[in-house]
Amino acid sequence: MSTTIFDVAIVGGGPAGLSAAVTLGRSLRSVVVIDAGEPRNAPADGAHNVLGHEGIAPTALLAAGRAEAAGYGVEFRSGTVIDAARSPDDGRFTLTSADGTTISARRVLLAAGLVDELPDVAGVAELWGSSVLHCPYCHGFEVRGRRIGVLGTGPMSVHQTLLFRQLSDDVTLFTHTMGEIDAAEREQLSALDVNIVDGVVDHLAIADGTLSGAVLADGTSVGRDALVIAPRFVVRSALYTALGGTLADHPMGGQFVPTGPMGATDVPGVWAAGNIADLAATVAVSMGAGVSAGAAINMDLITEDTRRAVEARRSDISA
Repeated sequence: MSTTIFDVAIVGGGPAGLSAAVTLGRSLRSVVVIDAGEPRNAPADGAHNVLGHEGIAPTALLAAGRAEAAGYGVEFRSGTVIDAARSPDDGRFTLTSADGTTISARRVLLAAGLVDELPDVAGVAELWGSSVLHCPYCHGFEVRGRRIGVLGTGPMSVHQTLLFRQLSDDVTLFTHTMGEIDAAEREQLSALDVNIVDGVVDHLAIADGTLSGAVLADGTSVGRDALVIAPRFVVRSALYTALGGTLADHPMGGQFVPTGPMGATDVPGVWAAGNIADLAATVAVSMGAGVSAGAAINMDLITEDTRRAVEARRSDISA
């Protein structure tokens, strides 16, 4: 059982969690980061649109962030938090990890992100993060001018196609399981010379560890250098719901932890930042959200400490 009571426990050591940790550490808060070591962007070669660190390897970015946070006194624990509870007496939180260890904290920041559930097409998982991608801003530039395919799985597939058409003149939309494309969308795609291939994609053809084409159920093979997919975003929300929180439905599909402008959730004392609260957040956006949440948590603690100091002073005066 832990005897140390931290000001803030951060669950998740990605860009959001580490940015919050640095912000809080610089405000002289006692902070612990509990990280399961499962970064979402681990398969990617580089993180992009990160000002001053363009193309940095995701693991290198996290290592630098951990070092910066540690320099401000932030502590780190490895493990997966499986349960969270708040004391009705003093409002403090107890976080329990899979190995049975516990951590106590006055405030909690949930920053464990999400899991990408990939379409069930042979070859997709193998090439995920290299030849198979989903975000034009994260990895689109790296496939510019190449033969790009879009795997149609829902209403957003046409939107993805338009985004990647900006990056290449050779884009093919595989209707796969997306359903009917309406007349207006077909007109748009036709005007942009996007090729539409009807039929279900059975598997991806792979040569020398990279994508060479998409093979349909009828055996037709269409040569492609990159394939764009739409994963199902599943946030790591078990702790939030254990603490009494309710998830919200997202227009893109899936659910998320709803927050205010600086990350406060509907559960008192609990904040959320990064992909757990914003399914579309990139690395840089998650960093900013972490800074905002860290600042808000610090001010919330200041408010509580000031209130207690005033109450103590009044008690002394009246004694």
